[in-house]
Amino acid sequence: MPLEPLLTGLSFAECPRWHRGRLWFSDIFARRVMTVDSHGQADVVVQFGEGDLPAGLGFLPDGRLLIADMARPVLLRVEPDGSVVTHADLAGLAVGPLNDMVVDPEGRAYVGASGTDEITAARPLSGTGSIIRVDPDGSARIVAERMDAPNGPVLSPDGTQYVVASLPAQELTGFDVASDGTLSGRRVWADLSPAGPDGITIDEQNGIWVCAPMQAEVRRVVAGGEVTAVIPTPGRMPIAPCLGGDDGRTLFVCSVTSDPSTLATMTSDSVIETVRVDIPAAG
Repeated sequence: MPLEPLLTGLSFAECPRWHRGRLWFSDIFARRVMTVDSHGQADVVVQFGEGDLPAGLGFLPDGRLLIADMARPVLLRVEPDGSVVTHADLAGLAVGPLNDMVVDPEGRAYVGASGTDEITAARPLSGTGSIIRVDPDGSARIVAERMDAPNGPVLSPDGTQYVVASLPAQELTGFDVASDGTLSGRRVWADLSPAGPDGITIDEQNGIWVCAPMQAEVRRVVAGGEVTAVIPTPGRMPIAPCLGGDDGRTLFVCSVTSDPSTLATMTSDSVIETVRVDIPAAG
């Protein structure tokens, strides 16, 4: 299953979401949120200045865009007129930068707080990473503690499971989701060691595509950790996948093409590629 290029010339494409016929993503180091269609036509939705680093994306039921900011602990909202406002200030809850998030059909945003600025910090962390749920009115609370750099969250097709990746812990962590948005029943959804998972996306059969950057592969895994498919990405470091396209069977993969050391200096080169898969995205 060879990957085909869709969009080049990016700095650090991350946090992709398929919405309304386009792939939405953050080009983090270029400080912008963009969209691209299936033919490679790209547009800038929001261009930020030096004080912001857009990361996780999601959408409220009325279609307004939510953006997690890595530079400061706030969740931003884009209004219909294009203005950007603060949806929730998470300074009293978040430790470390915010990262990726997922928004449920009720408009509840589950945002990961990394727990540390230092990826080389001693593990396990002392309970500092977390999942923060932000309700549609902007109120927020921690719904999962003792997380380690939570990233790439997904909700199962029926909305009853929440799964999040942890690159340092080399696992996917699962929770049950109650009707009120509460998380419970924490468990190891898949032990992926020695591979560390970055971004993830889920299909209609609850299989999860996982980017394994250090192994230069994108893998489909099921609960328990069995790998059912592998897509190599030679010469590229895959960061985040997303299922989408008109029939849900296009897998979009955001990858870094420059030396990994460029991530530390925010000077990396990035691409988005696609490949067709058999099992579509949910819904």
